[in-house]
Amino acid sequence: MPASILYGPRIAWRVDSDMTLRTAMTRLKPVLGMAMLGLVVLGVSRLGLALWQRAAVDEVHGWVPVLVQGLRVDVATLCLLFVPLAALLLLLPAAVYDARWVRRIAAGWLALATTLLVWLELATPGFMAEYGLRPDRVFVEYLVYPREVLSMLVEGRPLECIGVLLLTAAAAWASLRLARRGWPSQPTPTGGVLLRAGLAVLVLGVGALGVRSTLGHRPMNPAMLAFSTNPTVNALPLNSFYSLAFAMRGWLQHEETAESLYGELPAETVLASVRAGTGLPASAFTDPERPTLAARAPVWRGKPKNLVIVLEESLGAQFIGSLGGRPLSPEYDRLSEQGWAFERLYATGTRSVRGIEAVVAGFAPTPAQAVVKRARSQQGFFTLADVLRRRGYDTTFYYGGESHFDNMRGFFLGNGFGRVVEQRDYRAPAFVGSWGVSDEDLFARADEEFARLHADGKPFFGFVFTSSNHDPFEFPTGRITPFEQPLATRNNAAKYADHALGGFFDKAMASDYWNDTVFLVVADHDSRVFGRDLVPVDNFHIPGLILGAGITPRRDDRIASQIDLGPTLLSLIGIADATPMTGRDLADPAMRLPGRALMQYDRNFAWLQGNDVVVLQPDKVPSQYRYVPGQGRLQPAALSPLLAREAHAQALWGSLAYERGWYGLPRVNARENRPASRSAHTAVAASR
Repeated sequence: MPASILYGPRIAWRVDSDMTLRTAMTRLKPVLGMAMLGLVVLGVSRLGLALWQRAAVDEVHGWVPVLVQGLRVDVATLCLLFVPLAALLLLLPAAVYDARWVRRIAAGWLALATTLLVWLELATPGFMAEYGLRPDRVFVEYLVYPREVLSMLVEGRPLECIGVLLLTAAAAWASLRLARRGWPSQPTPTGGVLLRAGLAVLVLGVGALGVRSTLGHRPMNPAMLAFSTNPTVNALPLNSFYSLAFAMRGWLQHEETAESLYGELPAETVLASVRAGTGLPASAFTDPERPTLAARAPVWRGKPKNLVIVLEESLGAQFIGSLGGRPLSPEYDRLSEQGWAFERLYATGTRSVRGIEAVVAGFAPTPAQAVVKRARSQQGFFTLADVLRRRGYDTTFYYGGESHFDNMRGFFLGNGFGRVVEQRDYRAPAFVGSWGVSDEDLFARADEEFARLHADGKPFFGFVFTSSNHDPFEFPTGRITPFEQPLATRNNAAKYADHALGGFFDKAMASDYWNDTVFLVVADHDSRVFGRDLVPVDNFHIPGLILGAGITPRRDDRIASQIDLGPTLLSLIGIADATPMTGRDLADPAMRLPGRALMQYDRNFAWLQGNDVVVLQPDKVPSQYRYVPGQGRLQPAALSPLLAREAHAQALWGSLAYERGWYGLPRVNARENRPASRSAHTAVAASR
């Protein structure tokens, strides 16, 4: 008997309403089930990572924030992935909801989202072991180059790759079966349209609040969740989908600027700080369109010399015996006795493109991509090759792999390099690995070309970028006595890179071009930069060595940055042309400013001066530390407002210069192939 007859119309309405509500909630059963599975997957993964990093978590008493805040992040992630589908399922009419194609699409959505979560968590340990962080923009940047990356992974980490692929495939199969089984087996009643619409709006509202995870002005973000001075521990409350999605959101919507992360300063304040940091007088800066463009008096006053820069892949100070590292560098140590060796040189970042922009362009780091890959710097952006090509130099990039990687070819050819020598240009190389020909093949080709150019009377700038010291660490056998077994390890590859470097300089020193050339050997960055501190300064320490017939051997214990190398090299080869570089000419005997270095570690920026380090983090006040090289962690110290302001200004410079187009040379007078401005030597005379 109908309820309306037994209990009256009001009671009947309540019973019908309850049935409609149950019907509506039944539609959400598969979504809720997969969401609960997602919580379990992400929670177990986080717990496993935290146990792996247990010592670091224990040190900061971080178990509660890691696990509790982690649950908060996971809820936000699952709301982002599943709430739109839940709202859509509530709104569909019963006939459409029960259609087979709808169920297939919905089950596919749920399975795909769950598989993506599982895959990223499985990929996290390997990425974290290399970078000390969860997958971020770097993760996606590598995926753009599948041949190189797949070759690297298959050769260097075959078991890990197989394990990740098998487990991801199993997760895809299992999640699809679970999503299908969670569907109601019986046809769904129509239910109340208004009630379902109201529930859909409610679900969307709750989901939006879940994604924001706060009632504050700003939604939840990684900076809000950071609670320690260890970036690796700060990454644990996140899950890898959230970490990657947040990085990609900032990348796709707009390139992050230092100003958006660290706060604003007037452009005049930034310029004043950056100009003062060069050691040049205010009168040296005469171009309002390029406010850091200035000429410098070179220390070499004779005929301009050739320039060769050898950028060593991932060869941090930890691999250099003469810098206190492991005994893997007998050749570099030998050469350091014959040249100008920097004992406290620091990289600006942790990627090769960051090292390239600092060494070849003298450009300061930013929280965005390196300028090698950014749109506005593909033409008209300053590089050493630009100024030297205007002087009639042959300007060539020598690389053993494919130069399209990280957009190097496009950036170089658009900014002063006349030629690129890459893997396809080598005739019968002795060894080819995942990243191209061996360092010995690379150096042999470079030496051959330098000798030819010198014989032809052509001045040259050669930028030689090695690659053998890169995961999966492939190099010719029989060249070195292995430091350890198996052969394909980071330490053995570093030792081989040193061996190849020594062989190149043996040839160069015996060549005719030696007396007319200045050489720089420098690392692009260290290998495996771990996040023990907000910025792990020790892992930014790199070797740097200037060699040449006229270079007086010495050991330089001043703090220096990669951005100082460009001005110093131009001074040593006798080029006085104005450039926008903000580094210092370390060869200038009048340089009396205290040494300093600037470092970008993910979204954190560090300013090192003496034993003081100021660290800037997104949306936080600056913090200061004491740093003693090689003696452990940064020690908290009282904040110096003056030093913090200097760090702030320096951190803003790169983004400001890029956004306003300040980092270039004046246009060239095509008839004379010279800058359309007064001569460099006249400018130098005026500035002195």
